[in-house]
Amino acid sequence: MNISQEKVDDLNAVIHVDISPADYNEPVNKAIKEQAKKAKLPGFRPGMVPASHIKKTYGKAILFDEINRLVSDQLNKYLSDNKIEILGQPLPKEDTAANYNWDFNDEFKFQYEIGLAPAFDMPFGEKDKLTQYDIKVDDETLASRIKNLRKSYGKMTNPEVSEDGDVLYSTLTQLDKAGQVLAGGIENTASVRTDLVEDKKIKKSLIGLKKGDEVTIDLKKAFNDENVARILNISQEEAEALSDSTFKLVVKNVNRLEEADLNQELFDKLFGKDEVKTEEEFRARVTSEVEAMLVQNSDQRLQQDLYNFGMEKVTVQFPDEFLKRWLKATNEKLTDEELNEGYDDFIKNLKWTLIENKIITENKLEIKYEEVFKLAKERIAAQFKMYSPEPISEEQLAQYTVQFLQDKEQANRLFEEVKALKVFDFLKGLVKLTKKEIDYNKFLELK
Repeated sequence: MNISQEKVDDLNAVIHVDISPADYNEPVNKAIKEQAKKAKLPGFRPGMVPASHIKKTYGKAILFDEINRLVSDQLNKYLSDNKIEILGQPLPKEDTAANYNWDFNDEFKFQYEIGLAPAFDMPFGEKDKLTQYDIKVDDETLASRIKNLRKSYGKMTNPEVSEDGDVLYSTLTQLDKAGQVLAGGIENTASVRTDLVEDKKIKKSLIGLKKGDEVTIDLKKAFNDENVARILNISQEEAEALSDSTFKLVVKNVNRLEEADLNQELFDKLFGKDEVKTEEEFRARVTSEVEAMLVQNSDQRLQQDLYNFGMEKVTVQFPDEFLKRWLKATNEKLTDEELNEGYDDFIKNLKWTLIENKIITENKLEIKYEEVFKLAKERIAAQFKMYSPEPISEEQLAQYTVQFLQDKEQANRLFEEVKALKVFDFLKGLVKLTKKEIDYNKFLELK
């Protein structure tokens, strides 16, 4: 067998594969004999079908399969041995198909187009500088967190007059453009949360209402499509297409979630019996927990900054025409419109994947199965904790983790997560990080 590469340009090449009978006769004859042992055909005892009969009846199909297997194996070996980094998979070259007899004497010649990965230098070094934010809890953020905790353990009341943050249990009736009830229109009874209203004028109209009051409200102006769908009990697609979005809202009840008192009962529910005994200890504990969460925000920002830095520093071209053909070939239902709309995002993801792979290869980073297993185990344990206060045993948790990782798609997703974390940890130790304190509200304003 002869395999050679014909360079078209820096990003494209053609692989020529020439196969003679000497290359394929032995594996084909072996496959025919194996088939003869397994065959169950009328007139023959099981396992006693002559190989000559199998060759005469199924020979061309077996030859076709073995040629494909042989070409695939040797093509992959050639690319690996010659360290040719390709994008996608080799594609049979168009308009090169020959008419073969498939009579076990053919000299086969195949041509495959390949897209070559662009060459570039490692984009990160010790001299590179980035900012790592040390996010502090400002008074506004702390007050908001404490308010949410108190509401989580608060009680529901029914005040006479609505305020911002209340929930209006109401009937909603669709109106036409003249402000009259729309014949055959939508009518539903639902809870309307005033805190989710995006339009200030509409929000103001929902404050100061009592049971039995009615107002006219444009739901599409007041809420996003997801909330419109929930309020009207329709699909999000129907909410997006809603043309007459003005509704009559009649208040049936005003609901308000009162905040729990800052007392020992609340402290025990949140942190365990007698873990926190004073309001000062409570605020300190909440501050500590919020700061721990803000570390994640800081890491996410640094990850994004590292991503942007690397993407801007690496300027490369891609074999676009080849990649578009490959995407179409491997996604039969992909339309030209979908391809064009999603191609830029595909290239961005591909570019960062190449950068990640270079970092891993050049610095000999290793992603171990144990690391993927540990991450999967943590995720499963967190899920169990959400639904059951009783801890699951380590043995059961390990069994669930093994079963979970048998799903190839889930395992690959977690592998990519571990890979991203490994690269992030490496880069944090490589580039120079300048730490900067910043209040959370100021952090949110960063671009």
